[in-house]
Amino acid sequence: MIGQLSKELKQQYRQRLFRHLDGIVCVPVFYALYKRSVFDHLLKESTIEISTLSKNLNANEGYLNVALRMLASQGWIDYKVDESGDSVQLNVNDQSAMAFGLMSNYQEVMDWINGSAGFHPKHLDHEAYDLLLRSFNKFRSGQFSKTAAQDPSYLIEQQICSHIEGALVGPIVVLLGMDGMFHKYFMEASFRADEFHEDPEQFTRILDFLTYLGWFDKRGQHYQFTDKGLFFARRSSAYGVTVSYLPTFRRVEELLFGNALLFKSEVPAAQEMHVDREMNVWGSGGAHSAYFKKIDEIVIELFNRPIDQQPKGILDLGCGNGAFLIHLFEVIEQRTKRGRLLEEHPLFLVGVDYNQAALKVTRANLVKADIWAKVIWGDIAGPAQLEEDVQSSYGIGLEDLLNVRTFLDHNRPWSEPIEKQHKPYGSSGAFASAGKRLPNPAVTQNLKEHFLAWKPYIKRFGLILIELHTVPTEVVAQHLGRTAVTAYDATHGFSDQYILELPVFLKVLEDVGLKGNPKHFSKYPNNDLATVSVNYIQTTD
Repeated sequence: MIGQLSKELKQQYRQRLFRHLDGIVCVPVFYALYKRSVFDHLLKESTIEISTLSKNLNANEGYLNVALRMLASQGWIDYKVDESGDSVQLNVNDQSAMAFGLMSNYQEVMDWINGSAGFHPKHLDHEAYDLLLRSFNKFRSGQFSKTAAQDPSYLIEQQICSHIEGALVGPIVVLLGMDGMFHKYFMEASFRADEFHEDPEQFTRILDFLTYLGWFDKRGQHYQFTDKGLFFARRSSAYGVTVSYLPTFRRVEELLFGNALLFKSEVPAAQEMHVDREMNVWGSGGAHSAYFKKIDEIVIELFNRPIDQQPKGILDLGCGNGAFLIHLFEVIEQRTKRGRLLEEHPLFLVGVDYNQAALKVTRANLVKADIWAKVIWGDIAGPAQLEEDVQSSYGIGLEDLLNVRTFLDHNRPWSEPIEKQHKPYGSSGAFASAGKRLPNPAVTQNLKEHFLAWKPYIKRFGLILIELHTVPTEVVAQHLGRTAVTAYDATHGFSDQYILELPVFLKVLEDVGLKGNPKHFSKYPNNDLATVSVNYIQTTD
């Protein structure tokens, strides 16, 4: 009989999950740094500027900066952006030598990550499986953990072990979750390996490893989820976004020290190579649902106003698979006064995305939901063009619509700021475009100009925004296991996305003449580790 987890156990397992996410990105990135002798350079110099280190190593400075900021977030070096925001200083600390001396432990699991591209839990490639099994056996034998608890390097060794565990578990959990392993049937009843898998002998060894981690009880040939296993199974989608970027991390050494344009394409419709988009959408759907409740409150308030004070509809930029647009339509239809007036005052819905595959999926899902909407290609960097396209479709402007965006503004394409004088906002983030390091003031200036371009189109009904944020490295290092920010920094940093600290982001908005409505503001978690914010942004002038 499955019991209820105590608050303490939930916290313990949540911390493990966050450390797993750290591991999925840290193993490939740190092992690439180890192979290229970056740690030897750091120890030799003790203190060095990122630009100097990059030249010494013939590295792509932007991506090297991202990697070393990750290292600082794990507590293994100190990372400081100067007051001007233009240069970065790296310093070794009392953990550096101990941590760097253990990096070779990542090799075995890195072989598994590199060999797992074609891995599928129901159709096990034997070569990939052999790599996985070797890592399992080494992990269970304790070869990754040899130090006594009183040794100074013990905590670092345990940190590395949690990285390795995450790199092993993450891809498996995601693929099993997407493939139905965590269906109610399997989660509530005992089952045999042959009920799920065509190669039960090999699949049994995967289940045995998860049993070793305490996720299953095994009796004879039957497995049943433990309370711990159910905790992780129910959160399998929390691994999805990070694991979806494994195509990038398998080739991160080349991004760092070779072809920085590896995943770039000039064709908007080109298939993405740096991320598994289907997996990414699956993971995002599970992770984002909590934030949608806050948005529902804003939408209900707006569409309960007198009809002449309501938006004519909604524009969802970055509509993905259309699920959020469908959700918003249902909220309005079922829970607002506007929902009772749709015959006389139809709701104009516009789904916009840069990705042609996403547009195709959105159209299909809207048809399936029996919801009419215009679905068009669009670029977040081109509001004027969007205005023209919406006018041609509906004869209304963007300002007549409620604009909604979820985790998109940080993924705008990079352009050099028009204004050459850049105010330093004190961001400690690491930002790159095509391998080049972007000075932090240039990134904040780019964001200012981005919102200035959008300001005329959101002045009437505002902009609902869910945004992702980074956190200073020293704060992350002091709270390992309490945030997924290292994973966010890695996935976004190596794919040229620009997540700023929440206070910096809000200050940029303020300087543009935009402000979030405090009644509708939320941050998650509600403390200094906040990596997600929900804002209802309106003009102040």
